[in-house]
Order: sequence, then structure tokens, then C-alpha cells
Amino acid sequence: MLEQPMLDVQATYVPSVIYRPILPSDLDVLEQIHAKLFPIRYEREFFLNVVNGHGIVSWAAVDIGLNSQSDELIGFVTTRVIAAHDSEIEDLLTSDASRKDATLVYILTLGVVERYRNHGIAGSLVREVTKYASSMTNCRAVYLHVIAYNQPAINFYQKMQFKLIRKLHKFYYIKGRHYDAYLFVYYVNGGRSPCSPLDVLSTAATYIKGLLKLLATKLWKKAEKKSPRWSKCKESSTLLLTQNKRIIGSDNTICQCV
Repeated sequence: MLEQPMLDVQATYVPSVIYRPILPSDLDVLEQIHAKLFPIRYEREFFLNVVNGHGIVSWAAVDIGLNSQSDELIGFVTTRVIAAHDSEIEDLLTSDASRKDATLVYILTLGVVERYRNHGIAGSLVREVTKYASSMTNCRAVYLHVIAYNQPAINFYQKMQFKLIRKLHKFYYIKGRHYDAYLFVYYVNGGRSPCSPLDVLSTAATYIKGLLKLLATKLWKKAEKKSPRWSKCKESSTLLLTQNKRIIGSDNTICQCV
């Protein structure tokens, strides 16, 4: 995914914005905006899939104007729902989150027309995505890529509570040059990284438990060495299993050799 830097452009016009799915009537404008905002060229098939909802879930930010008569596309976000086990971030999910029916939402493109920036439109579009992901009980995360030189976009996603997980070397190839990318993840519905604080605490608790068990075993063996070799016989009507051997008397008395 690529995002245009969000510049500090002073705007005097305050738009009346609504959010809706991208429609077939948005096709030409959507294609034009992508061409202006992004350094890579998207095929016509991509836009047809977006406007017709073929494997892509999208939201449009639309300025309806002062009289609610116009319907101008000023921003958009496009996403795809994929199976967690087919994704590149399966290793970044806990075993529960990467189960067979778990899904993820991948943000393909996000953009806002320059003169409409600094009105919170990009944030609202991303919130539509995270809300949608949260509504699917089997969805565990929203994720995306940001080209490494796009610092405004990096700052934006960190502000939106996305976690910067890893750097991908030479992820993009644009106009004959390679560019690194950053992978961002926003966990939903209990999805989390295997290295989340909860998992760290769980691992620490398991380690301490094992340590205490080992210590208890050592203390027991130490006390055992100090005790008489033959323990006092106890009468019992039940046959007890022992580590080494058992001696059974005619009166069903069992003496255990420990």
C-alpha cells in the first residue's frame, strides 16, 4: 500500500462529508485520483473490481456540498479480506489467531484529495475499516504496508494505534528503483502478536512455575536422602503402585521401598 504525504495545507472551505461504499459512478474519478496520488500505476481491472465490489471492500469520502446536491469523491480506502493462514503475517499472530477460519483485512490504498486534507477524513476512513474488521468475529487484524520514505503516513498510522511490526527491505519496485517498506498491524477481536505483553507474562508465569517445581523436587530428594531407607509399613486394602517394587504380606499389608 502507498499513501501520499499528508501536507499541512491550510483550507478555508469546510466540507460536508459523508462515507459510503465506492460506486460504479465513481470509476473515472477514482482512477484519476489514484493517478495523481500514487507513484505506481494501477490496472483498469483493479478499479473495476473496486467499484463493483469484486473481492474488494471499499469506502468513499464524499463532499455533498452546502446544499447536499453534489456528490464529489474526495477520499477513499480500499481493502481486501484474506485468510490469516494465507497471509504474510501469519507468524505475527498467536496460534489462536492463525487458526483455519481466522481472517485479516488488508488495506490496499488510502488517499485524500490534497485540498481536503487536515479535516480528519483519512482517520475517519481508517476507523471505518477497523470497525468493519471488528464486526467480523473471526477477523484478527487489519494490516498494511507503507513505503519507508513516507514519514507523514508513518506518523499517521502510529497515531491511529497501528503497531509498526517490521521493516521489509526492497519491498517496492517503482520506476526502476527498490524501496523499503514498513509493515503496520492493528489487532482486533483478541488478535495479538505472539510477543504481546499478555504472552510475555504468560511465558514468565510458566517459567516461574517450572522453576518452583524443580526447586520443590530438589528439596524433596534432599529430604528423602535424610529419611530411613525403609518406611513404616501401612495397612491398606488397596494395592499401591510403587516406583521400584512392592512387598505384599499375607494380610494384604504393603511395605513400600522408596
